[in-house]
Amino acid sequence: MMENKLNELKKAMDSTTHKGRHFSEFQKHKIRNAVHASRSFQTKGPNRIIIFIMTTVAICLIGFFVSTELLVQKNGTTNWSPNTWKVTHDYKESNKLIFSIFPDPELRADMPNGYIFSFKEPFDTFKGKELSISAVHKETGKRVEALSPQKIKEPSPGYSSLQRFSTSFQVPYSGLWRYEVYLDGKAYGDVVVSVGEKIEESPITLPDDIPDYVQKSDFDNINWDRKATIFERNMIGNENKSGIIGADMPSLTGQKWMWHLWDTEASELTVVGYHRESETVQPVLNNGESWSIPLGGENNGADVHAPSAVTIPERGEWAFVLYADGELFDVVVLEIEQ
Repeated sequence: MMENKLNELKKAMDSTTHKGRHFSEFQKHKIRNAVHASRSFQTKGPNRIIIFIMTTVAICLIGFFVSTELLVQKNGTTNWSPNTWKVTHDYKESNKLIFSIFPDPELRADMPNGYIFSFKEPFDTFKGKELSISAVHKETGKRVEALSPQKIKEPSPGYSSLQRFSTSFQVPYSGLWRYEVYLDGKAYGDVVVSVGEKIEESPITLPDDIPDYVQKSDFDNINWDRKATIFERNMIGNENKSGIIGADMPSLTGQKWMWHLWDTEASELTVVGYHRESETVQPVLNNGESWSIPLGGENNGADVHAPSAVTIPERGEWAFVLYADGELFDVVVLEIEQ
């Protein structure tokens, strides 16, 4: 009985899924396309455009980091100590002095200043190499080439190495500057100096025939509040320094003045008249024809004296700058209105 039922089940299966045509040509075509597409997707390589873009970006990044590293090495910023802006004229490594700088005592901005660098290492450290110096300003960050690369061929004259390497350069601003020393473009060491304010150009013009020892700065430092006073023997001037007889009533007409100086044995007196309002420098001795006169001996309590004719060319406040044997001696300030 069981065997008959199995035979009937087998006949039913054969009549459905296992005999005859079960897929149309359209279904077969779809199945083949699906299989083909699946294989194509699995074997297809990466997109060439994406590969090109990624490669280009990678090359640019590598170039950026390499160039940045080279720039850092060239500028030597990795060598400078953390306390970069503390004024120091010595550069040390592991407490060992490598070099020192000796700047001009009157170090000022926008003018040539002299420097001596004293390097402590043997000459072989520098021989045949190019030494250069850059200067960096703290406040503005401005960098200037203080010393262009200079090939070192011999030691400092009279020394075994560069114990006295002299140079001169100028920086444009006052304030703190870091001087960076390089050997063949590689950072060697740095020092920090303080540069003074620029000296403004004086508007004063000195006559061509004025003595060489007369300087513009002599007039910049005049104390106009220190007026001449009258003291013994009717002298006017600065008591116990310089005094003039005949200047108690100064005028624009020619006068006779007697000059007196204390605490000097000078043999020549130079008088330079400076008119405050017009900022002009003029001779006043011998009626405006000379700058200097000879001095005589003691007179009226002064150590030396000299008479002269004097002419004042215009009204206003005057400073008579006195030189004894070429040295600045005193300044007599007078108001002349008549």
